[in-house]
Amino acid sequence: MKLNIATCQFPVDRSIPKNLSCVERQLKSAKARGAHVVHFSEACLSGYAGVEFDSFATFDWDRLGEAMAAVIRAVRRLRVWVVIGSSHRLSGRHKPHNSLYIINPRGRIIDRYDKMFCTGNPKGTSGDLNHFTPGNHFTVFNIRGFRCGALICHDFRYDELYRRYKQHSVQVMFHSYHNAHRPLAQRQRSNIHGVIVPPTMQTYAANNHMWISANNSSKAVSSWSSFSVRPDGTIAGRLPRERSGILMTTVDTNTKFYDASSHWRDRAISGVYHSGRLVRDKRSQDRTCV
Repeated sequence: MKLNIATCQFPVDRSIPKNLSCVERQLKSAKARGAHVVHFSEACLSGYAGVEFDSFATFDWDRLGEAMAAVIRAVRRLRVWVVIGSSHRLSGRHKPHNSLYIINPRGRIIDRYDKMFCTGNPKGTSGDLNHFTPGNHFTVFNIRGFRCGALICHDFRYDELYRRYKQHSVQVMFHSYHNAHRPLAQRQRSNIHGVIVPPTMQTYAANNHMWISANNSSKAVSSWSSFSVRPDGTIAGRLPRERSGILMTTVDTNTKFYDASSHWRDRAISGVYHSGRLVRDKRSQDRTCV
């Protein structure tokens, strides 16, 4: 059983038509390269509030709706799965969700993941929480027999989310990021996100024995480029930084990967924190003896 994943990056813009043009072009190219599922970055259709534009105060929701309709038409024409980031409008004065839409080859939105851990202070007056309402659900879906999950950017700081997805038997994670379009002066300064995100994704992949597709906007200044990770924690492929591109990765169930915790992972998840069998022994219980 195989799943061909196209992990896409392009310079996400405040212009919805520009973003749509990039999405449509990469959809067509990914399909031509044999993709079964095309994965796009966080807020790639709407643009990212607080980065590409200041707020949703004058945001053109009708134009975003038209753009999503165009994406759905392209999906129906190309017959390919899509995981795409955008903003999801709520009712009244509620702030929108920061979301990933899961669209099947018939052009039907089968589910939506809403970013659970938005950045910001407890008052909700900074970071993502200044613009978005957090979600509270896990999104699990099946593509060509593979159990898949979705997460967004800052969610990576919480390893509990990956463990819960593992409990849902997820084999492939689509983790969309937006850590780009930073001030040019930051290029010369330390970038902790560029340092820690790739190895954290490698660790999550190895600890949970799952594939991860991790993408990012390629707009300068971008903290890292899009990449994919194998279940043994090895980087399977990586795109050049700050350049539009598509990374093709084939997930193949016939390929076996090293899994150091396979025998005891389920026990650890269930709260049994040791391997093997314990013994009753005074010298074991007395932790002050030599």
